[in-house]
Amino acid sequence: MNEHFPRIRLRAQSGYMLVRDGLSLCFFMKRLHSEIAPGVMRSLEYYLQALGPSALDAYADSNGEWQPLDEGGWRHIRQAILKPIYANIHLVDAAGGEERYRFDYRGRELGDPSLRSDPTEVCFVSYWLPTELLEERGPQWVRELILGVAAPLPFDSGNAGLAFNCEMDLLGVAREVHRYCFRHPGMDVLHPSLTTSNIGTQVHGPSWLTFLGQPVLGELGGAAGLRSRLKTPGTTVQEMEGDRAVVTLGLWPEAGDTEQGKDLPAYRELARVLEPWTLFGDARSFLRLDPDEARRWERRFLD
Repeated sequence: MNEHFPRIRLRAQSGYMLVRDGLSLCFFMKRLHSEIAPGVMRSLEYYLQALGPSALDAYADSNGEWQPLDEGGWRHIRQAILKPIYANIHLVDAAGGEERYRFDYRGRELGDPSLRSDPTEVCFVSYWLPTELLEERGPQWVRELILGVAAPLPFDSGNAGLAFNCEMDLLGVAREVHRYCFRHPGMDVLHPSLTTSNIGTQVHGPSWLTFLGQPVLGELGGAAGLRSRLKTPGTTVQEMEGDRAVVTLGLWPEAGDTEQGKDLPAYRELARVLEPWTLFGDARSFLRLDPDEARRWERRFLD
């Protein structure tokens, strides 16, 4: 076990990795797909330049079948991301029976009646990284990678930090995650394809790196106003172009451990600051929790 996070690797009988400790990056954007798509392409290109083109080697076609990301595959993906109206992209590193690296993008023309868009629905981009990167390259290198991935995206909010990287919709996965999530509150449980329907311009809550855009950052008094509210040593607020900012909670991402009294005070402080703008109510659906447990999970840094 790394001193900052546990090693969690849960496999199915077939050998497929069901749950893996990892890093998850997720950005929500209440913008039109046509406005977002060029930035999404630049973000993905940065990710691949930093990690190498072999980090992702397969994509899901329109029938859900896996296809190789060879030259023709990448040509198809670029066209799919940049096409008008709608994009639904899923790329993975499928080597070794586990997904260490992953990219997902769902973009649509918000407000188009034919797509039945809801006022709180947004577009999202998400990435996975393995925790091995933290150990091999160090947290500063990983942080710079995340900032480079985020820079081209016109996000309203975003999170990057430790997470249970898994497919929450697979049978039995929520039960396995439930075994660990309350013990390690700094490991997030993300389901962006559900959250995208409800989050609007709200925020998901605190992570190692918490990205804030408008209107939340403005209502907090900008980067300076937010900085004045955060007193925990090691917490920083960095301004980004376009009236945006990123809050970093320490040098390393921390999983915490409630059995050892590691309750992550920096995360708790940021959660209190962000509480008026935080989305609550998602966990019950994708963690399969009863209402009281779902509330306890979503308010783990508040109560």
